[in-house]
Amino acid sequence: MILQALSYVGTVLGFLFLTLSIAAGLYYISELVEEHSEPTKRFLKRTIYAIICLYVLLLVLDSFPFKLSIFSIASYVVYLRNLKHFPFISLSSPTFLASCVLVGLNHYLWFRHFNDTEVPPQFRYDPNYIPRRRASFTEVASFFGVCVWFVPFALFVSLSAGENVLPTTTAGFSKKNDEFGGETPQLRKKATGLVRVVIDSAREYFYIAARVFGYDNHSQRGRLVV
Repeated sequence: MILQALSYVGTVLGFLFLTLSIAAGLYYISELVEEHSEPTKRFLKRTIYAIICLYVLLLVLDSFPFKLSIFSIASYVVYLRNLKHFPFISLSSPTFLASCVLVGLNHYLWFRHFNDTEVPPQFRYDPNYIPRRRASFTEVASFFGVCVWFVPFALFVSLSAGENVLPTTTAGFSKKNDEFGGETPQLRKKATGLVRVVIDSAREYFYIAARVFGYDNHSQRGRLVV
C-alpha cells in the first residue's frame, strides 16, 4: 500500500520536474532567438522550403494522398507568411489564427490517414486484394515530428509579441528631432518571445494563487528562476 502511494508521488514529482525542465529549455531558446532573429528567420524559411520539397517527394515516390499533401503544402505557405514581419506577430492577425487552425487540421487529418485500415468496398470480397502497407510507429512518429509539428513549434518559440518600450529605459527608445531642433524620445517595438509571455503569465498567476493562500512571495520573486 505504501509502495503504491509512493509510486503515485514519484509519478507526480517526475511530471512536475519534466514540465519545469521543458519550460526552462523553451525559455532559454526563446531568449536565444531574440538575440539572433535574422539567422533564425533564414533557418525557418529554408526549413519550410525543405519540408515542402519533402511533401512533393512523398507524394511522388511513396504515393501519399494527393489532396492531403496539397493541403499540407498550402498550410506551409501560410506558415511562411508569418515570417513577413518576423519576429513580431499579432496574436489576433488572420495569418496567425489561420496557422493555429491549420496545425490542428494537419494533425487530425494525417492521424486519420495513418490510422485508416478500412478495406475499400470494391475490394472487400476480393481474395486477391493486397492491403496497403501500414507505416510503422517509428515512421509515423518521424513524419509527425518533422512534417507536421516541427515548423509550427519552431514558429511558436521564435515569434514574438511586440510591445511598446517606455522611454524610461536607455535601450528602449529612439530619438527624433522635433520642430525646435531638439530630440524627442520615441517609443519603439521590443521583441518578447511568445514562450516567455506564456511562461511569465503562468508564473504571475502562480504568484497570485500563492498570495491567496497566505504565502507572501514578494520578497522571493527575484530568487525564483524558471
